[in-house]
Amino acid sequence: MPEQALQGIRVLDFTQMMLGPYGTQLLADLGADVIKVERLDGEWERGLHLQGELVGGDSAAFLAMNRNKRSVAVDLRSDAVRDALLEIGKTCDVVVENFRPGVLARRGLGFEDFRRVKPDIIYCSGSGWGQDTRYARENRPGQDLLIQSMSGLAANGGRAGDPPTPAGTAIVDAATALNLANGILAALVARLRHGVGQRVEVDLYSTAISLQCQEISSIVNQGAEFARSAEGVGQAWLDAPFGIYRTADGWLAVAMAPLDVVGPLFGVPQVAELDAWTDRDEVKRTLEARTAQRPTQDWLDALLPAGVWCARVRSTKEAVDELRADGSDLIVRTRHAKAGDIELIGCPIRLSETPWQLRYAPPAVGEHTSDVLGEVLSAEQIEQLRADGAVA
Repeated sequence: MPEQALQGIRVLDFTQMMLGPYGTQLLADLGADVIKVERLDGEWERGLHLQGELVGGDSAAFLAMNRNKRSVAVDLRSDAVRDALLEIGKTCDVVVENFRPGVLARRGLGFEDFRRVKPDIIYCSGSGWGQDTRYARENRPGQDLLIQSMSGLAANGGRAGDPPTPAGTAIVDAATALNLANGILAALVARLRHGVGQRVEVDLYSTAISLQCQEISSIVNQGAEFARSAEGVGQAWLDAPFGIYRTADGWLAVAMAPLDVVGPLFGVPQVAELDAWTDRDEVKRTLEARTAQRPTQDWLDALLPAGVWCARVRSTKEAVDELRADGSDLIVRTRHAKAGDIELIGCPIRLSETPWQLRYAPPAVGEHTSDVLGEVLSAEQIEQLRADGAVA
C-alpha cells in the first residue's frame, strides 16, 4: 500500500465525546498516529447508552469515532504522568483537547507547557462556547442540544406553532469536529510553509452560527426575520414547493422547482398563478392534497424525468442496508475485543494515491498504555505508576 497522507504526523489526543474524537479519527484514518489519553476508567462516552444498550461494554457512539487510535489510560492529576506526557509531547506534531477552558493548563498540560518543550507544536482546543466569551466565563455547559437551542437552529424546523425540534443527529458536534480537523491541517501547512507552531481554537457555538450563514445573511441584509410556515415548508426562509410531502405509501421530498413546472405535473396548474413566497402555505397544501393520492414511486417516475429535484424519504436503516447490499466502502468491518465483529461507517474522504486505511479497531481502555509510556519511561517506572494507581 502507498503511504497515507498523514503518515508520520503524531497527535496527542485529550478529547472526549464527539467534537474531539470524530475530528481526530479523521486524522487517524488518513494516517496520523493518534494517541488517545483517557481517564483511568475510560472516557465518558464509552458508557453512553444508545437505545438503552452498550456494545461489548462500550457505547456504539464511542466505537463510531475512535478507530485507528491507541489508548493510554492515566490519572492526569499525577505529576509523574504529566511529566511523561510532556516528554511524549516532544515527539508529537499536534496536541488536541476539548476540556472546559483552562482545565488542562491548570494541570500543566496547556499550550504554553507544550510549547516550552516543543516550540513548533500545534495545540488545538475545542469547546462549547470558546475560550474567553460571555458563556465560557459563566462556565456554561457546552453540548450539542444546548448549542442548537441557543443558536436558533432548533427553532427553525417544522411548522409554525410546533415545538422547537433539534436535528436528528448531533449536527453541531459533527460540523465542529470537521472544523477542528480542518484547522489542524491548516496549521500543519502553515508550519511547513512558515515554520511556526500555533494554537487552533474551534467551538460549537461559532460553528452553529456559521452553519446558518445563508439564513443570517438574509436576516441582517434584508432587514427581516424569517418565520416558519404554517404548512411546514422545508426551510423557513425558502419558497414553496421546498419541503416534505405525504404520499399514499410514505413521504416525498421536493426541492427547489418553479411553480409553472410542478403545477401541471401535480395536476394543479393553477398554482403557477400563486406567489411562491407569500402564498407558500397555499401552494404546499394544494400539492400535498395531490401527493397523498399516489405512491411515492409514481411521483418519482413522473417528476425525475421532468427535471424536478425530488427523492424518497427513507429511514437511516434503509440507507445503510442499501450501502451494505451495494458493497459500499462506507460500511467497514473490524473486530472488537469484546463485541466481536462490528460494522462502522468508513472515512468519507477519498484520496486516489494515499487512501485511508483501517489499521486499528476502537481500543480497549488503556490498551496501549505500556507501549506508549515505554517510549519515555522504564518498565520499572511504569510499574511504579501502576502501583500508585496513576495508570491503567
